[in-house]
Amino acid sequence: MLGSKPINTPMDPNVKLTAVDGEILDDPKTYRRLVGGLNYLTVTRQDIAFSVSLVSQFLATPRITHWNVVIRILRYLKGALGRGGFSDPDWAGSPIDRRPTTGYYVFLGGNLVSWKSKKQPLVPRSSAKSEYRAMAHATWELMWIRQLLTELGFDYPSSIQLCCDYQAAIHIVSNPVFHERTKHIEVDCNFVREKIQQGLVSTCHVKTGEQLADIFTNSLRNERIQYLCNKLGMIDIYAPT
Repeated sequence: MLGSKPINTPMDPNVKLTAVDGEILDDPKTYRRLVGGLNYLTVTRQDIAFSVSLVSQFLATPRITHWNVVIRILRYLKGALGRGGFSDPDWAGSPIDRRPTTGYYVFLGGNLVSWKSKKQPLVPRSSAKSEYRAMAHATWELMWIRQLLTELGFDYPSSIQLCCDYQAAIHIVSNPVFHERTKHIEVDCNFVREKIQQGLVSTCHVKTGEQLADIFTNSLRNERIQYLCNKLGMIDIYAPT
């Protein structure tokens, strides 16, 4: 990689990985080691969380197409070495099994303290169900962080904001009455609604363009990545001042 040319995005937005395209790698162990190292790196590099989550799905039988994406991630990192609670899903985003990716992040005192990019275990029947699963996962994380702060002796009297760019989801989760067409999302919705009624969580709408969790659910172009990284508080420590 020493002689490789840096690139400004970890993944081409037009690339859709599948389990069957391309030749099988002769040495899958190298692929697994690299992906394992990249997974560790996502602890401090949120900008590669989605891409690494994607290539991690092909550890059993990696192919040349998957390897090329791993190399692209490394080239992206080479060009940004110093770059050191919202929720959002993509609906049916995987061309392999149509399972969406959940993405969320949590700010505490202006600092990013938690984030996740993970494929949902089941195929949702609607974008609403995908959204509620993302909201539920984010709410679980918020409750865990709140409990941790309480045990450490920090009082957090106000409700925690859970922001979402899907207004229909916010409306339904605030409505105590379930309609026939929304019964399939009852479990996730009830969990979020319960925390709202207890005053632990409050919902708010964020414009799609300001949805920072997009970086955890989509392959994006350079301008969008730079914008979201800046909003998340990621800086390049090697950039000239």
